[in-house]
Amino acid sequence: MKKQLSNRINKLPISQTLAMAAKARELKKQGKDIISLSLGEPDFNTPDFIKDAAIKAIDDNYNWYTPVNGYLSLREAVSRKFKRDNLLNYTPEQIVVSTGAKQALSNIVMVLVNPGDEVLLPAPYWVSYEAMVNLAEGVSIPIETSIKTDFKITPEQLEKSITPKTKLIFFNSPNNPSGSVYSEKEYRALADVLVKYPNIYIISDEIYEHILFEGTNFSFARFNDMYDRTITVNGVSKSFAMTGWRVGYIGAPEWIAKACTKMQGQITSGTNCIAQMATIAALDAPVSKIKFMVDEFKIRRDLILDLLADIKGFTLNKPEGAFYVFPDISYYFGKTISGIKINNASDFSMLILEKANVATVTGDAFGQSNCIRISYATSQELLIEAMRRVKELLN
Repeated sequence: MKKQLSNRINKLPISQTLAMAAKARELKKQGKDIISLSLGEPDFNTPDFIKDAAIKAIDDNYNWYTPVNGYLSLREAVSRKFKRDNLLNYTPEQIVVSTGAKQALSNIVMVLVNPGDEVLLPAPYWVSYEAMVNLAEGVSIPIETSIKTDFKITPEQLEKSITPKTKLIFFNSPNNPSGSVYSEKEYRALADVLVKYPNIYIISDEIYEHILFEGTNFSFARFNDMYDRTITVNGVSKSFAMTGWRVGYIGAPEWIAKACTKMQGQITSGTNCIAQMATIAALDAPVSKIKFMVDEFKIRRDLILDLLADIKGFTLNKPEGAFYVFPDISYYFGKTISGIKINNASDFSMLILEKANVATVTGDAFGQSNCIRISYATSQELLIEAMRRVKELLN
């Protein structure tokens, strides 16, 4: 029998971050000493107070199907969190809990984007945004940036990118992969453009909001003239070291929240009951409970910036948040190292994996072909050793 997959899955790209992580694991199985700096996953354990809440939920026999949009008690906790941390008023009816922020984002795209609709992606952008748009049969329109502009778009660029087909724009601050953070003033300038186009919706992906080294995070929905058009997306994976718990959530206009609930009801239904109860404990806790992780990430950021600055050919910005650096390595394009010619960022990323046993992710996956993403969500010792290997190879 002929194996016939759908055009949809055949056109869907593989996640480059997950692909590189899988390749690193395979090389480790072969006995190679791989240092993986590819995945965006904190290396901390989930805090004990969150685990205790999960254990209590098990003991209290939370084992039944959950409401599609999440337990009311969790949606109330999310509402309190939005008010406390973001100065946003979302009622529980405006909140949908999903199996990770990735599902939350996918829900939004699927309920808003029709075939042919254009979706603006300020580049660099998280790898799955483009794939989600493709699944909805929309058209991704990247807006190019560079390290010279700290990987941020300008109002002029935004204006030029808008067409009558534009339906949606993604904002992600702090940004994956660049670590860049938009200020309130920068966001206001972009909002001043969008206010002229009332049929464009905004996704504000704030999953890294608490991993911030300077200032405070500003939520796009805080602008009164943007609130009814903005869907705020967050989750507990990054800030609370709960990647495997798979809990994300949105705050949105109620009609969008209802549509996302309808979509999710036909895909996964409600999120895991134990993980939801643990998330209540996480969100109700003061942010100071996770400050130790943020402090350590800042130390690692400063460390890896110093280490990379000592390697010729790496051009750097200073990330203000998240746990990535996104150096421009185009200096090496056209050069041959260890018998391998470097034509692009993918070649460079593969070179340091195969010759230095250090796994990163090519910037091509994020819409930036001159860069690679390095995650510093690992120990200082491993960061030092990884950069020693890269420096030795390139020298």
